[in-house]
Amino acid sequence: MPRFSFIPREQKFFDLFEQDATNLVKGAHALSDLIEHWDNIEDRVKAIADIEHSGDAITHEIIYNLHRTFVTPLDREDITALANAIDDVMDFIQAASDIMLLYKIQQPTPRAHELAHVILDACQEIERAVPIVRHQGKLRDVLPFCVELNRLENDADEIYRAALSELFSDTKDFAFIIKWREIYEQLESATDRCEDVANVLEGVALKYA
Repeated sequence: MPRFSFIPREQKFFDLFEQDATNLVKGAHALSDLIEHWDNIEDRVKAIADIEHSGDAITHEIIYNLHRTFVTPLDREDITALANAIDDVMDFIQAASDIMLLYKIQQPTPRAHELAHVILDACQEIERAVPIVRHQGKLRDVLPFCVELNRLENDADEIYRAALSELFSDTKDFAFIIKWREIYEQLESATDRCEDVANVLEGVALKYA
């Protein structure tokens, strides 16, 4: 008679989270490159969409394993929250690139460059923090990354406010204003979701450490 084990392969969840964080950095790099170089735009935007689809596949695998695992290494709500928060960051990265293509942006603004750099920095912090979660004895080592992610989100807020102020004071081209206000919102929302990742990681660290 075959033997079935109810002991989960706990490392599977951590492996998937690390894959997701690495994929997220890939997406942030692609967004930064798109804004930095602004050529082959359709191909670059499609590449970002492909990265987002890869992230979706990882998220679906996490949830699939969650439903099939009897005992999980973290509380189920924490696993779901972390998977969804990382997924949301990538969604906003893709949305920003899609909108720039859709609106036929001629050239990214300096503020868009700044926000893209903050997004990349924040995603790299997430990639560094996530592998710590598999080591229960080191969970508090996650906390400095959470502080840095909060700082980066505050930086993005300041850039976003400055961008809107400039947008409404420097031009009377209402089409330009509408387009860029939406793009800025998507970029700033990506940093908000990075802060959500930090909040989940901080909660996990404080709960299990």
